[in-house]
Amino acid sequence: MQEQMKLLKNRIINGFLSTRSIIKSKLPNFHNFLKHNFNIILKISFGFLFLCAFWKILPNPLFHEPICTVLIDRNGELLGAHIADDGQYRFPESKTVPEKFKQSLIAFEDKRFYKHIGVDFLSLARAFKQNISKQKKISGGSTLTMQLIRLSRKIHKRTIYEKLIEVILAFRLELSYSKDEILALYASHAPFGGNVVGLEAASWRYFGVGSEKLSWAQSATLAVLPNSPGLIHPGRNREALLQKRNRLLLKLLQKQIIDNQTYELAVEEDVPQINKAFPDIAHHLLMRAKTEKILSYKTTLDYEIQNKINQIVNENKLRLSGNNINNIAVLVSETESGNVIAYIGNINDFSDDKNQNSVDIIQAERSTGSILKPFLYAAMLTEGDILPNTLVFDIPTRIGGYTPKNYQRAYDGAVPAHKALARSLNIPAVRMLQTYGIEKFYNKLKAIGLSSLHQIPDHYGLSLILGGCEGSLWELCGIYASMARTLLHYEEYGYQYNKKDFHPLKYYSENTKADKKIIFENHSFFSASAVYYTFQAMIDVERPDDESNWEMFRSSEKIAWKTGTSFGFRDAWAIGVTPKYVVGVWVGNADGEGRPGIVGLKAAAPILFNVFDVLPDAENWFQEPLNDMIEADICKISGHLASPVCNEIEKQYIPIAGIRSDPCPYHTIIHLDSDEQYRVNGECESVNTMHSVSWFVLPPTVEFYYKKHNASYQYLPPFRTDCEENADTPEKNMELIYPYHNTVIYVPIELNGQIGKTVFEATHRNKNIKIFWYIDDKPLGVTVGIHQIELSPKPGVHSLTLLDEHGEKIIKKFEIIGRN
Repeated sequence: MQEQMKLLKNRIINGFLSTRSIIKSKLPNFHNFLKHNFNIILKISFGFLFLCAFWKILPNPLFHEPICTVLIDRNGELLGAHIADDGQYRFPESKTVPEKFKQSLIAFEDKRFYKHIGVDFLSLARAFKQNISKQKKISGGSTLTMQLIRLSRKIHKRTIYEKLIEVILAFRLELSYSKDEILALYASHAPFGGNVVGLEAASWRYFGVGSEKLSWAQSATLAVLPNSPGLIHPGRNREALLQKRNRLLLKLLQKQIIDNQTYELAVEEDVPQINKAFPDIAHHLLMRAKTEKILSYKTTLDYEIQNKINQIVNENKLRLSGNNINNIAVLVSETESGNVIAYIGNINDFSDDKNQNSVDIIQAERSTGSILKPFLYAAMLTEGDILPNTLVFDIPTRIGGYTPKNYQRAYDGAVPAHKALARSLNIPAVRMLQTYGIEKFYNKLKAIGLSSLHQIPDHYGLSLILGGCEGSLWELCGIYASMARTLLHYEEYGYQYNKKDFHPLKYYSENTKADKKIIFENHSFFSASAVYYTFQAMIDVERPDDESNWEMFRSSEKIAWKTGTSFGFRDAWAIGVTPKYVVGVWVGNADGEGRPGIVGLKAAAPILFNVFDVLPDAENWFQEPLNDMIEADICKISGHLASPVCNEIEKQYIPIAGIRSDPCPYHTIIHLDSDEQYRVNGECESVNTMHSVSWFVLPPTVEFYYKKHNASYQYLPPFRTDCEENADTPEKNMELIYPYHNTVIYVPIELNGQIGKTVFEATHRNKNIKIFWYIDDKPLGVTVGIHQIELSPKPGVHSLTLLDEHGEKIIKKFEIIGRN
């Protein structure tokens, strides 16, 4: 190793000595070269430095002024413009110039524009001669390129020095920009009088149209304005402006750019008398774009649809304002793309902001009411927790300290899951959430795009499904659109999923190319079949009165829709979905004031269907995703997978995951006597004479309410008297409906000064049986048939005992407070 290192060291030293020898041998020649060519080298160096300096003198970019926030619809129509920070109406730079304005401008300002190199020496010489002969400034001789330089430098002095700077910079500008680019820059930054800068702003300000739609007369009018914007503009000196415009039109005729007929029609046009207001039909989106600093100002909105929906909002404002309901928001997007086509963030009336019309409700986080229920239903279908017709209990319920109520304050006992969703029943939804899991549903909501869950799951609890959390119309409509998109693409993607189908809505046209790469997966947030069955259930939602017979009209389309009403009647929601559009409506008061009429069905739903009436109908409904379904035997009564003892079975298509769901738990085999009137057992009846039958049996409290809505439901037959002693039945025959275990009851003093009473209620399978009531082991009374009793217990914790004739017993604790 030491020998190798020594050898390497010697090679390095030898190489260095050899290089030094070569340099010494060549050095005299190099000195001679410098001595004889020094001046040439110096000139080349100075020339190079001059070229570098010349190339760098042009600012990049030329202009740094603030620009307006401008919204253009998908077809180029102006939706609104917000003045720039410097108080000017200066639209974003345009890349092109309309032909009529281009011809007019060149004819008026710079007829040799396409022939010179930024400086027209003939024009400069003519201007110099005129100014000398008249002893005052008659003409400047500046080309459009030089004028553009002057605009960028913001120097208003007209000196020979400044003119020289303009000449140099104009020549430099022509080396980097094409003629059309220079024209576009000039048109975008030329002054047009007052605080109007740029052709596009001037077109809308003076004529109310985009620059592409300007007539020859209008184009000529705008072409002469930058020449003297402080003296001549439509607000004053109209006669001078008219003459100047007509002289330009005559020049265009003489140059054969326009014909005689066009000229005659053009000179008959008047110049504008007053400035036109910029359109303002998407005010809240304009403010949002300004806040978000969106670079692309071309939106996905449709001017015509936006305008129509503004009219719908104004009409409904009159209907609602009589009840002091002051604010409305409407959002419409395309289902396939998620592009927003209408954005009404609030009432577009700012004459008096006492109603807070400036608040953009579309972005505001508001209590969701029942609008999240379809997400839970779809999630449970996706994971096989329920089937579309699975019975869900709808009975008085208390879970922990939470006691949900249905909107109508009534109970169905049990109801198919899809009908519970269609009718927006609260208690079934809460019980479903308890089964699915609060934290699990919370995480699902976050995953699909609900970002407004700022607290931990336990903070919301079971109220999460009934408006206990907040959501924005923007995100909620985005989620519904994403669900529909999943269903639309399922077959197209070869019966697979792309989770990127779940994405937020967007309102601006993106300049960058979208990522076309698709990663297919076998699962998504919701399965296609779950989404399909969810939308099918939402079709059956009760429509407003004037839409209730929609199926009778051929032109009426299917709409999957859902309403929501927040606690205290503060927020009314309605969101509808078709394969073509998603429409979201919010109605209420921006300040949170509740009103009795702020109900989803009454306040928001009529607007929803008004909006769908002005939208083109979808050609077809969502295609049934049969590849994500399986045919199964379903219990016709319970909606569960059929068990071996179910007696009414039908074939149904269900989500594939549903095959893992529980079989029917309500059908059981009972044994009856030969007359099938009483239940019997082997201790009191011969096996040979028994009739074994399948019987649909619900828990006592469930059947108590279920029977009221289902007359065909049959109670369990009682045991024959000689069989009662040996009856060994696992089912409960008696249940306490109210109070719940450990309920805290507030009993106030009535207006007459008497102590108020509370009503306790129970149910029993045997309608003729007696129930004996006790509080703290003291008898209170006996009930038969209807098991209700009015009580007025003393404050404190009590024990309630119920005992039927057969010895079945219930014991519950409760507490009385607050009666003083």
